[in-house]
Parts: sequence; structure tokens; C-alpha cells
Amino acid sequence: MRHEDIWRAIDTLAAEHGLSASGLARKAGLDPTSFNHSKRSAADGKLRWPSSESLAKILIATGARLEDFTALVSGARAMPEGRVKGRTKIPLIGLAQAGTEGFFDDGGYPAGAGWDEVELPATADANAYALAISGESMEPVYRTGDKIIVSPAAPVRVGDRVVARTQEGAVMAKELARRTAGRIELASLNPSFPVLRFTAGEVLWMHRIIWASQ
Repeated sequence: MRHEDIWRAIDTLAAEHGLSASGLARKAGLDPTSFNHSKRSAADGKLRWPSSESLAKILIATGARLEDFTALVSGARAMPEGRVKGRTKIPLIGLAQAGTEGFFDDGGYPAGAGWDEVELPATADANAYALAISGESMEPVYRTGDKIIVSPAAPVRVGDRVVARTQEGAVMAKELARRTAGRIELASLNPSFPVLRFTAGEVLWMHRIIWASQ
């Protein structure tokens, strides 16, 4: 059993039951951060493994058998490509709220209470979430009230529209204009707004926007 296979199986089991990894932990009576991506390795790079107790609790909570879980670990059973079975809704908050503490864990994944829900278009990312746009910086593409779906699992490349969080706590929807080893530039689609420039360390995370309701 490889480390990444165990954690992938936990993520898939959560998705099959319409949950994020944090939601699965809560359902099993565990600390909501137990399965966060930031908990899967230590600061020194040492791999962290889920305990047998936590695995037993998520099997009880979901009604899954041990054979079901080991099939996910081995890859003998997997989620159909492009969708999350049984998951019809994802967490939703306003973009203006997103910078408030408690809505994201330290890995940038949805956490805590206070999220509403929105119907889920097809995505295989168990940690996808939605934000309601506010402000004018992304006009005319995104207007106030539009909802965007964001995927932490999707690769981010220059030219992609992203949601980013800075060390100061600001959460913003922008376009990744430039990224080097030391610098990140985020552009607004509205030319009236300036390009924002950061050192790489000033941006905690960036997630790709994969869908928008307009």
C-alpha cells in the first residue's frame, strides 16, 4: 500500500458519499482537519499515514466494507471519470466572505460551517467549491452575482482564471498573467484595474476556475 493510494482512497470514499475530506472526518466523529492535505506530510517532508482507528471510523460512518476500501486503494474500483458519484452539491460562499478566517483550512480547502450549497456541474474533484462574485474587477466576463466553481485539484497554468489567497488574507478572482520561481502576477479582466504583483511566498494558494454560471 502506497501513501498516495491510501489518501486517494479516502478522498474517493468521501466523494462517493457527497463529502469533502473534511466532511468525511466530521461524519466519522474525527477532527475535521484529520484528512486535510496539509496533514498528509510533515514540514520536514516525512509522510503521515491515517491511523487504523480513523480508517475504521470512516468505514462505519459510510457503511463501506473493508473490501470496498482496499479496492479503492488498489485501483480495482475507482470513480467514473469526470463526475463525483452521489455528490450533487458543493459548498458556496460569497467572494467577499472568503477572506474571513474559518472558511478555508491551511491547505486552501473548504472547511468550517457557514457555507451554503450550489448544484454541482460535472467534476471529479471532491474538494471543489463555489464562490459568488462581487466587485467589478472581473467584468465583463464575471459580474456581481455570478457563481464560479473552483477546483483545487486542477493544474494551474499561465492564462488560467484562478482564485488566489494571499498571506494577508485577501481572496481574489484573477487571471494568472505570469509565474516564475519567485514572482506571481495576477491580472484583472477589467482593464481599469492594475496587475497585482507578488513574491511567490506572498500567495498561499491558487485554485483554477473551471466553470461559471452567467
